[in-house]
Amino acid sequence: MKHLRSLVDLRIDDFNTIMDWSHKLKRLLKQGKRPDLLKNRTCALVFEKASLRTRVSFETAMAQLGGTALYLTGDAGWRQRESIGDFVRVLGEYCDFLVCRAFSQSTIEELVRFDSVPTINGLTDDSHPCQALADFLTIDESAGGKLRGKQLTFVGDGNNVVRSLIQGAAMTGVRFRLACPKEYQIPESFLHQARALGPLDFDQSDDIRKMVHDADFIYTDVWTSMGQEAENESRKNAFGPYQVNSQLMSLTPRTCKVLHCLPARRGLEITDAVIDSDQSLVFAQAGNRLHAQKGLLIWLALENGYTTHDQIDRLL
Repeated sequence: MKHLRSLVDLRIDDFNTIMDWSHKLKRLLKQGKRPDLLKNRTCALVFEKASLRTRVSFETAMAQLGGTALYLTGDAGWRQRESIGDFVRVLGEYCDFLVCRAFSQSTIEELVRFDSVPTINGLTDDSHPCQALADFLTIDESAGGKLRGKQLTFVGDGNNVVRSLIQGAAMTGVRFRLACPKEYQIPESFLHQARALGPLDFDQSDDIRKMVHDADFIYTDVWTSMGQEAENESRKNAFGPYQVNSQLMSLTPRTCKVLHCLPARRGLEITDAVIDSDQSLVFAQAGNRLHAQKGLLIWLALENGYTTHDQIDRLL
């Protein structure tokens, strides 16, 4: 059974296929076409963290593809009435997909261990593969389909989003730079694993000017993620110089675009002047969560025998 625990579960060909189908599905939607590739399929959503984009995009994706999404709240008994193993094995009797948004990556690994239902990591503290797929879809659109060699510079914390972006960069040939205080940078052990996915062009430094100088895209995220609230003040102090503002953007090429995975803490990691500027792709990026997740769902459906290449080709 195929799952998406992180982008490590994808080969380069898989990644490119998901990108291709995401682009096609987006174009079809603009034409008013919603192919029912997942007709009568169901997707369960189990979230330990609050969500806007992940929940709404998956629910909408399933509806537009002819299926149904079920958002399971606390009364379903997650982690309360029964074990994770019993819970997921029951879901496997009913549902075709499971999306889990959890604090710990170990939760995703435990769900997958039972191999009961194709499972998607909707976010953990370690990785955010669905966000990264949407991000590379956005970059690909902006770059006219020429991802390789583009420079993506992330300004801020080396967090779960950064880890997934690094994995995606290894598979796409995007140059990745991280401007980040030394104590929050990515460890070499993770970079070693990412290099197994493809030729990774990566550098990180606390020298912001050096990291943003040649950027085609500047990306930032909140300095304090859910579950890190106790570190809020120390993180504000550490990341204060890393705000994405007009002064920082003046150090980048004039054609540089801006990304943020949202929600944004306006006035902290990014200013209104930047997020609302003509250089910002932030809301198009949020919109692409829908299209990237459609591509991902179709790929999982194919890999798990729910559909065939012929059926996909006929409807796309």
